[in-house]
Amino acid sequence: MQARSIFQNISPIDHRYSISEKTLFEALVPWISEEAAVSSCVKAEIALVKAHLTLRGQDTQELLAALKKAEAAIDPEAVYAEEEKTHHNIRALVNVLKKAVPEEVAPLVHLGATSVDILDTALAYRMKGVTHHVVLPLLKKLELSLCDLVEREAETPQVGRTHGQHAVPITVGFALSEYVSRLGKSILEIDERSKQLKGKLAGAVGAYNATSVLVKDPELLERLYLSELGLEPSEHSTQLVEPEYLLRLLLEFNVAFGIIANLADDLRNLQRTEIGELRENFSADQVGSSTMPQKRNPWNSEHVKSLWKAFSPRVMTFFMDQISEHQRDLTNSASQRFVADYVAGFCQAVARMTTVIQGLGVDRERLLYNLRGGAGSEGGKAGRGSGIVGGVLAEPAYILLAETGVSDAHEVIRRITLQAEQEGLTFAEALEKQPEVLQRIGGKMAELGLVPSAAEGLSFFREPERYCGLAVKKARTLAAKYRTLMSQ
Repeated sequence: MQARSIFQNISPIDHRYSISEKTLFEALVPWISEEAAVSSCVKAEIALVKAHLTLRGQDTQELLAALKKAEAAIDPEAVYAEEEKTHHNIRALVNVLKKAVPEEVAPLVHLGATSVDILDTALAYRMKGVTHHVVLPLLKKLELSLCDLVEREAETPQVGRTHGQHAVPITVGFALSEYVSRLGKSILEIDERSKQLKGKLAGAVGAYNATSVLVKDPELLERLYLSELGLEPSEHSTQLVEPEYLLRLLLEFNVAFGIIANLADDLRNLQRTEIGELRENFSADQVGSSTMPQKRNPWNSEHVKSLWKAFSPRVMTFFMDQISEHQRDLTNSASQRFVADYVAGFCQAVARMTTVIQGLGVDRERLLYNLRGGAGSEGGKAGRGSGIVGGVLAEPAYILLAETGVSDAHEVIRRITLQAEQEGLTFAEALEKQPEVLQRIGGKMAELGLVPSAAEGLSFFREPERYCGLAVKKARTLAAKYRTLMSQ
């Protein structure tokens, strides 16, 4: 059969992202490809045969070796060809497998099982595997890259922003430690939820009808079967495993996806021309625009956001797959196949964001310029509102003044900011024109040890980077905490 060109593929996952992220997609193939879907069902069927042999005391090394050989010999194309006759995927697989195993154990293939005993168990096996072997390593690599960046930039001053406006000073490391904390907790949750995935061998309605005819202890047979695949039984089964085990894992994937998209948004906005505090790595031959040669677009961060837009809404389908009439219907059979697409898209976004973080540049001069009020002003002159040069220090001025016993301290400082705006002054210059206010503030600062003497108070308001609270400490603490947690 002639190989299909990638340009004949329908999904961009296969013809675009599998090429640009070749190593990642090669890691995903053993877990979420159609080949993996078939081979995991084969593995489940073999596990069932082994469980029967164990209970019968017939699990000889010779038979186990033959089963291992049979498992490796099953070709997904042969299963698909058989399905053309049976119009039933698991019956097709069983027919092919019976011919591959030793004749004396062929009657044990699928014995006592219904299709979903195999399908749901195989899906749990694959989702647990892809989580532990691909998703978590990718997420931890991103988390550790973030920790590196936070530690490197823990002391780098930056203006905080709320509502798109300048707020009070922080540091770059502190701003990014938000994502270290949020993503770190999500990673730990994903790890835990993947361990909770369950399988089943409870039969057509979950009441162990078929296996009760075969063995004295049907639940022991189920445990033996699932232990071969590293799983435990669902507490209650219909024909399906309780859907919430998988749902909760996928929901936490989506939580992590949202955190990463939020990070992407922050990073690309900080690369805006008028902000210019960060920059994505740009290769020597890379083109930013087909018509504007000067452009260096934050396209990787935008790409992550775009993937989130494409895949995050699928969470609604995950919720809808909770619903099945009575002991089972087939309304989740098609929709559940697209879980693989979601996992691939999520992993691609994580890998791309890691590349961004590892190559992220920080413009310290621009950061300080913006913090001191340069952005949005002309020649360092005052802008409007929070754009007043040094206006980010209005908060400590108000708090320190209030601490001296001035009850309307907030209003006093607000009027000073208005004066600065109207007269084109920096906040420090406007404060200097109010000697009584400045003296009270300077005295309190000296009392608190913020400056050597009251006379030095004005110098504090000329250097807003000095007012960053616990930003440095928090950044380093969180980076150290999650670096340790990622290694456990």
